[in-house]
Amino acid sequence: MLTTEPNRGPSQALRTLTRGETVWRTERADRYSIIVDAADFFFAAKQAMLRARHSIVLIGWDFDARIEIEPEGRTLEGPNRIGALLDWLAKRRPDLDVRILKWDLGMLNSLARGETPFFMLSWMMGGRVRLKLDGAHPPLAAHHMKLLVIDEALAFCGGIDMTTGRWDTREHEENRPGRRSPRGKPLGPWHDATSCVSGPAAKALAELARARWERATGETMDALAGEADLWPDGLPVDFADIDIGIARTAPEYEDREQIAEIEATTFAVIRAARRTLYIESQYFASRRVAELLAERLGEPDGPEVVVINPDTADGWLEAKAMDSARIRMMRLLRDADRFDRFRILYPVNEAGSPIYVHAKIMVADDRVLKLGSANLNNRSMGYDTECDLVITARDEDEETQRGITAKRDGLIAEHLRMSLDDWRDALARHEGRLVGALDALRGGRLEPLPIRELTVDEELLAESDLADPERPVGWRDRIGSVLRRR
Repeated sequence: MLTTEPNRGPSQALRTLTRGETVWRTERADRYSIIVDAADFFFAAKQAMLRARHSIVLIGWDFDARIEIEPEGRTLEGPNRIGALLDWLAKRRPDLDVRILKWDLGMLNSLARGETPFFMLSWMMGGRVRLKLDGAHPPLAAHHMKLLVIDEALAFCGGIDMTTGRWDTREHEENRPGRRSPRGKPLGPWHDATSCVSGPAAKALAELARARWERATGETMDALAGEADLWPDGLPVDFADIDIGIARTAPEYEDREQIAEIEATTFAVIRAARRTLYIESQYFASRRVAELLAERLGEPDGPEVVVINPDTADGWLEAKAMDSARIRMMRLLRDADRFDRFRILYPVNEAGSPIYVHAKIMVADDRVLKLGSANLNNRSMGYDTECDLVITARDEDEETQRGITAKRDGLIAEHLRMSLDDWRDALARHEGRLVGALDALRGGRLEPLPIRELTVDEELLAESDLADPERPVGWRDRIGSVLRRR
């Protein structure tokens, strides 16, 4: 695993990513970049797809064929809507293998929002683009990982699905023209993140995508050479020639044993943080994670912990379950925070509208950065399928350390609506303390999440195995657990 020694910090703790424990495998990346918010991701992804010659494999929790890649005006060749683009590419290049794998229960989302069945039905019936629904999971589990692999030479991995409501820029302005549903409905601001990788690490993600396809469909996909240079124009390279750990979550199912690499990595990173632990997550509902954070907050020389969440979960049931569980976790950490080192905040734009946080990022000091599809809830630790990428910096690797710090600081500057230089100046004035600098600057930009009393219904759903299961178990056992708690 990520080896740890108490209170020694990441210089001792983050030297090793152990195959089969905290990561599935570690592979070299020629280039690796973090892409913040979907406007840049969609643009980079279309550039890469336009260059595809052999295969495009898109694996997601959700997919909407109607979304526009550039909703405020097309500048790239080809159709602007993703469904039409994939059809167009497949027609122009008969040898191009285009496949989409979508969570089967996610199809309900498509029907509920009135998505046209034209592309879906034609693709599922054997069109040039092949769409399959992935039902290889326990009851009500979700296939939540988000992968886009092109020619097995370039891969995107993170938290952004190609679906409705994801497109936004880093400014998150009110009433942004491009932030609308396919039917023209205005949508709220949305913060998200993914990554782009080339080299052997992309090849490994291609292998993961092929394995997902085979388990879902029974069909074997042939491996490709994966040597083309598909790096999108204008996408800065954040890290070059770096080892990347690939961590997964997958529930026990049929002949597959439980995979909990992301959980092991998450715990190891929390234990390793020495000065700062910066987290962005859609949810904050895992008691095991909260208990470990509470332990670190109780240490006199432990790290500061800053969590960026949305103000509330998306959807009535999720809000009831996830927000209620979050309040319990916040109480736990408030009681443990003897040295005033914990903040949990949500961002708002200039108009005061909450920005929905969908990114899944963890940064420990200047030594580790983890980004992917996994949230800090039970499902992501053991019940759904997830994929995270992890990079670490050794003591002597100052360039990687600077790169990790720059990504964290860039995220905070975005939330504070200020320049990176201004944020760094403020951080220096507070002697590098995140909490001190944020307390001085966050007014009207990052709001503290309130702790309130829970209703009876919320108490029932909070940390419920029905809403947020940690491992596959029988439904009788799960319902019985809820009833006993009530």
